[in-house]
Amino acid sequence: MTAPALVALAHGSRDPRSAATISALVDEAKAQRPDLRIEKAFLELSKPGFQTVVDKLVRAGYDEIVVVPLLLVEAFHARVDIPELVTTATARHPGLKIRTTAVLGLESCFLEVLDQRLRTALSDNRVRELDALVLAAAGSSDPLANQAVARLARVWGTHHKLPVSAAYATSAPPATGEAVRAFRAEGRRHIAVASLFLAPGTLVDRAAELALEAGAVAVSEPLGAHPEVARIVLARYAVGAVELVPV
Repeated sequence: MTAPALVALAHGSRDPRSAATISALVDEAKAQRPDLRIEKAFLELSKPGFQTVVDKLVRAGYDEIVVVPLLLVEAFHARVDIPELVTTATARHPGLKIRTTAVLGLESCFLEVLDQRLRTALSDNRVRELDALVLAAAGSSDPLANQAVARLARVWGTHHKLPVSAAYATSAPPATGEAVRAFRAEGRRHIAVASLFLAPGTLVDRAAELALEAGAVAVSEPLGAHPEVARIVLARYAVGAVELVPV
């Protein structure tokens, strides 16, 4: 019996670095599970689109697909856009079963990846002292999604015994520059920013630019195609594949 195919479904971006990072993440997942058929797809702005990938898998003989949304928060795309895409796909392919898993989410193990990325940024900028941290995320119109980021920031701050502020690139205050300036107003001068984004793009660049203009000493790269991120993708897939098994 063939295992269900895995479709890693990312948001998409006009920035080619984003699609390249998603491709690298999918390659990492394939390296960890070479026995699986794993494809990338995008909601918008990048190719291939979801329906194109589904058509390809159906032609290849797959009748079960597990979709893993490459999203860090459970917001509009996860609740509305992806279910609509799945409904359309199953209507176009009678007999096809598609299971959508939970989003990647804000796993505590991602803090270890953030630490690695931040250590690299600190080393590159020859920074040896920190007295505050900012956790920069995309931001959402859903306050619960932003609260999830803020909770993760508190966990991260407790781990490092440093004050931490969550900041958002869109939809909610504070922006990264505002968060850095607020710490500087308290007399803190060694403030680093960790990028809680999956891949590079315009939002990430703007968040970094605002932080550096406000006086941040370093800004890390996004999570990217880290093996730990790929492991979570595969863990989500495993749950979805089990849920496709008839009871």
